[in-house]
Amino acid sequence: MNRTVAVRAVAAAAALMALAPACSAAAPAAPRTSSTTAGAPASPTRPAAASGGASRSPGVGVPGRFRTERGRLTVTEPAHAGPAGDQLGPRRLVIELWYPLARPARPASGPLPLIVFGPGFMQCGGPYSDLLRAWASAGYVVATVNFPRSDCLTGAAATESDLVNQPADVSYAITALLRRGAAGHRLHGLRLDTDQIAIAGQSDGGDTVAAVASNSCCSDRRVRAVAVLSGAEWPSMPGAFFARPPAPMLFAQGSADTVNLPGCSVTMYRADQARARFYLDLAGADHTGPYWGTNRYERIVARVTLAFFDRFVLGQRDAAGAMRRAGDVRRVARLFSQGRGNLPQGPCVT
Repeated sequence: MNRTVAVRAVAAAAALMALAPACSAAAPAAPRTSSTTAGAPASPTRPAAASGGASRSPGVGVPGRFRTERGRLTVTEPAHAGPAGDQLGPRRLVIELWYPLARPARPASGPLPLIVFGPGFMQCGGPYSDLLRAWASAGYVVATVNFPRSDCLTGAAATESDLVNQPADVSYAITALLRRGAAGHRLHGLRLDTDQIAIAGQSDGGDTVAAVASNSCCSDRRVRAVAVLSGAEWPSMPGAFFARPPAPMLFAQGSADTVNLPGCSVTMYRADQARARFYLDLAGADHTGPYWGTNRYERIVARVTLAFFDRFVLGQRDAAGAMRRAGDVRRVARLFSQGRGNLPQGPCVT
């Protein structure tokens, strides 16, 4: 099936979820099982954070520790040249937020770590809310970037051809959020840690963050960890993928995915020569099931990704063990690292 047609079919099925209000108050995040503990040293592939590898707010990195709230802001990315040489006009970015509360109506004290998330084609943050809230419940500020030419409100005008311009949207969102987070009161009272930044994305959003992490056209060295959820190397992206070792990357992939084939994630995992690289193989999972709603796959993805961020964003050494325990579930999931794993070398069709 043509990838655009397949993704449009998935998007249509999720339309009501994707159009969920972005500013409503959230229910308390449900606790998630994890044995992660606060820890110390920096990632072996990245320098220690200026804050010493730990946030000032107690409990950051512990799933379910915080109540969460939703918000949003709109920023305008200035006109600029795209990576393919096109001259782009100003781009309006709607950013949906999940963030932790110290107590009702009061944001957690900072500086706090940041995760910027890219949704799939014709999607906004709504379908991913359970996963995003799980991260926020552990003290992360989670910001979903609704891409201006392919989000859930674009309708028939949505186009995947704009994907080459989306990595710059992610980087500009980081810049805008850090600017507002430094001022505090302009970002819902939140303060952000400029040295504790991760990115994640699913489907076309996964393609986008993979380019930010590993493509010479679009790399952003502020990023300390990257989770690519059912993503691929977008073939039209200018530049070279994995020309140098990127920040630690986690590739999550359903073995029954017919939209982004498993071979797409395996290709990136094999091409990545960094020591800190991981592959979460979800047996029998499809393209969106592990990331939408709450189910056995989504619970595994939430735990593994959170432990991954704790390890490589916060520098918590014990999170490596939590990541392994969460990712190895008999007949459901296997977590591989450092290029290991008997994984399919099949085609990647995008």
